[in-house]
Amino acid sequence: MAMMVVRPPVPHVAMRPLWRCRNCGTEWPCQPAKLALLTEYRTSRTALLIYLGTLMHEATNQLTQLHPDHPPTRMTERFLSWARARG
Repeated sequence: MAMMVVRPPVPHVAMRPLWRCRNCGTEWPCQPAKLALLTEYRTSRTALLIYLGTLMHEATNQLTQLHPDHPPTRMTERFLSWARARG
């Protein structure tokens, strides 16, 4: 009888300094990370935006260092636009 090895799930968190998701490999924050962040910060959208702004600054600096000839683009869209309150 073969034994199955069950690995714990990998969370959808940023892999620094690449700023890709450790789980799915897409640009972070990926859709599952966005959903988790919206849930975690459901009582304070302002706190979420401050947190994301801080991460955006860090990501911009790290990605610029990795690729000085191709600085990152769409960072506001990627980190902040989706998290703004609708209405």
